[in-house]
Amino acid sequence: MKKTIVLFTALVLSALNINAQSDEMKIKKLDSILTAFTNKHMFNGSVLVGKKGKVLLGKGYGNANFSYNIPNTGETKFKLASVSKQFTATAIMILAEQGKLSIEDKLTKYITDYPNGDKITIHHLLSHTSGITNFTALPVYDSIRTKPHTLDQLIAYFKNKPLDFEPGAKFNYSNSGYLLLSYIIEKVSGQTIAGYMTNNIFEPLGMKNTGVFEGNNPVIKNLALGYTENEAGIENAPHIDMSIPSGAGALYSTVEDLFIWDQALYTDKLLKKETLQKMFTVNKDNYGYGWMHEKYRNHDWIFHSGGIEGFATNISRFPDDSLVIIILKNIDNQMFLPVTQITRNEMLGFPYELPVERKVATVDPKIYDKLCGDYELEPGFVLSITKENNRIFSQATDQPKLEIFPESEYFYFLKKINAQLEFTKDKKGAITSLTLLQGGRKMPAKKIK
Repeated sequence: MKKTIVLFTALVLSALNINAQSDEMKIKKLDSILTAFTNKHMFNGSVLVGKKGKVLLGKGYGNANFSYNIPNTGETKFKLASVSKQFTATAIMILAEQGKLSIEDKLTKYITDYPNGDKITIHHLLSHTSGITNFTALPVYDSIRTKPHTLDQLIAYFKNKPLDFEPGAKFNYSNSGYLLLSYIIEKVSGQTIAGYMTNNIFEPLGMKNTGVFEGNNPVIKNLALGYTENEAGIENAPHIDMSIPSGAGALYSTVEDLFIWDQALYTDKLLKKETLQKMFTVNKDNYGYGWMHEKYRNHDWIFHSGGIEGFATNISRFPDDSLVIIILKNIDNQMFLPVTQITRNEMLGFPYELPVERKVATVDPKIYDKLCGDYELEPGFVLSITKENNRIFSQATDQPKLEIFPESEYFYFLKKINAQLEFTKDKKGAITSLTLLQGGRKMPAKKIK
């Protein structure tokens, strides 16, 4: 399946025009945009926009299963990836309200021989400030992710690794912490994490299409298949055994169920309001307990995103506006259309631009030799430009390698991401720097190698 990028200049909107529109007009425009980009194979998933307790848009785009042309709908189930963390955090806080644990409990209370466990609290695990290394970044991860594991087996992979920093000193996103929280939930409750969440979160709220994966390759009705994409088209995403992510990312749900979840967070159905407020209160790097909490152009913004083989997810809540935006995709690297940003700006009345058509120019591949090298965007964050078989690629620190395409000899664009690179040469023709153009920003990077 080849991508065709279309020009939508007529839909580049000004803030004045957006503010003047009714919600109904905004939703109609969003649906038109999403439909158009779905038809061009640039978006695939389900979307829900809710405001003041009412669903304004709840719809699937593209396919849940391409082999059988089964469409995505509002009832299609998606793997939530790290959006799962807010449910794990909620389960912990329910246990805390029940007096069965305290967030100040030390890890050694639950795993007596855990190294440095007397310094690490449940609070540290919830807020990614424990210093425990992220096991999904360990070299062993790629070799184990397809095999079923118990929580004890998973914890053993990182248990004896040195701490990245002293607990509480700083923030470092760590799936390991949420595996440990899963272990604590099971030990304290005497139930599996799936059973505990079902009994204490999903059933009380009527979330009938939400659950936690149990066992290997379970059959789940209406579950979307996960895909990845390359230049030749889409293909089935690599397998991951869903025992691996556990409470860090093993939930599945629908946009409709997540709307029920969003509405419950305005009430005390699950937790007291002061407990919910504690979950949303930021610690280091704007992270609360399973939620990020920031300001988006003076709008209170509580959100979390997730990514797992075949899926990319996001839930964004704007409580002051009684607005929620839920985006669940089942093509994990189909990033060219920034759906979350477009939807957010449309609904809040801010301007945005849709991707424009870019055509690949014919250039002499010898020019690539001049462009290759390392460009420093900021200390420790480098963009490497390399050449392979007359093709040119960019790779940012700790990110995948992506092919870039010439629009001219010194201007290149990415197809997977709405970003461009402009190279600068000196009077002698030597390349000295580049500028990354992305999200309305111009980010210069000096050539250092």
